[in-house]
Amino acid sequence: MRIDPARLDPIIKAYDIRGTVPDQLDEEIVEALAAAFTRFALDEGGPCGKVLIGRDMRPSGIAFAEAFARGVNSQGVEAVMLGLTSTDELFFAAGHFDAPGAQLTASHNPAQYNGIKLCLAGARPVGEDSGLDVIKQSAIDGVTAAAEPGGRSADDALAPFVTHVHSFVDVAELRPLRVVADTANGMGGLVAPAVFADLPFDVEILYGELDGTFPNHPADPIQPENLVDLQALVRSTGADVGLAFDGDADRVFLVDDQGELVSGSTTTALVAIEMLERNPGATILHNLICSKAVPEVIREHGGTPMRTRVGHSLIKKIMAETGAAFGGEHSGHYYFADNYRADSGIIAALTVLQAISVSGQPLSTLRRPVERYAASGEINTRVGNAADVIAAVETHFADTDVDHLDGLTVDLGDWWFNLRPSNTEPLLRLNVEAADPSACAQRVAQLDVLITEADSATRKG
Repeated sequence: MRIDPARLDPIIKAYDIRGTVPDQLDEEIVEALAAAFTRFALDEGGPCGKVLIGRDMRPSGIAFAEAFARGVNSQGVEAVMLGLTSTDELFFAAGHFDAPGAQLTASHNPAQYNGIKLCLAGARPVGEDSGLDVIKQSAIDGVTAAAEPGGRSADDALAPFVTHVHSFVDVAELRPLRVVADTANGMGGLVAPAVFADLPFDVEILYGELDGTFPNHPADPIQPENLVDLQALVRSTGADVGLAFDGDADRVFLVDDQGELVSGSTTTALVAIEMLERNPGATILHNLICSKAVPEVIREHGGTPMRTRVGHSLIKKIMAETGAAFGGEHSGHYYFADNYRADSGIIAALTVLQAISVSGQPLSTLRRPVERYAASGEINTRVGNAADVIAAVETHFADTDVDHLDGLTVDLGDWWFNLRPSNTEPLLRLNVEAADPSACAQRVAQLDVLITEADSATRKG
């Protein structure tokens, strides 16, 4: 089976595969990519006697899991059907069972999407620089079938995953807390109740029914409008904390006891403190759009901060190279060395719940020392040519501290910004941080004018 490259170009992203169903992504493409992935895993020389297959709750996931299994079987390899899993559960399984894995999910994307996240045995990431380009080319060229097809089996990773998640805290230190979790009809509705079942928390699950049509609100917690229901429930019930998971439950955002949103940077700083207590002097990663407060907090607690680009496959690679204990992204991804360097929203949430338990302080108090600046949040703009707009904006700051680790970052001392193209969508992403909200708003307005003018000029040119 060969796939026209024109069909793959729109769906092969920097870190995964994602597209609308069935016009961009269908069973034929899934099967071809599965065969190509399995061949890649075999050629890598690592363990590949079987491939683990998990899926989220999207309606197309059932047929896509079967199609992926056919592709795996075509290479003479056993397909292990894990059924409904969160992405962090699948990555855990790839480490726990030492086998390559595939999660059929489109994460936070709307209901019409589906996709595939891939990893090798040990949860080693597969992205554009670590195999996804090879897999794409193999699907285009076609992969020869093995003489004997592989078999099928079923397994369950949830019980060992729950035990694994609990290992990140001292359960005896946890105290009764009231927790509200908005799982947005996503996979958190399966995983969160299992993780919290034997812990001393009073837990209420909001929108816990698994429903890939997302009848209540999109499963994208980075958008503040999707957290309104959770905030209201935290306030009305007097909960200690609210947890908002995305569709495949590998990301989490927090709401404090006052119903106020907690940024991914703040959560990164809070988890980093806990990780440094357990791993004194450790290297801690933070991506370049995290608040300046994050590396400050890491240094203050004896750690070594290391700034990275945005993206899970890149961060996992750097964790492996540096031996970093933890890494955080402003977007709500949190990576743990003891979790096969994979990200997990539920592990991060439980780590913060332990910090609340041990400190005896509410989250609204615990967060204050690590929140030192005002941030814009991520502002997305559609432009004609992202690279040209970034270059034009850079000329305005030619005499300042500029770097190109990921897009354009300009540090002017009392404020800074990052402007970069999205890896998954046709957007330009802007993040600004300044000393206070007024200064931040002023700088956002300034950059908005520059971006608009640059876009207009590049379209005309």
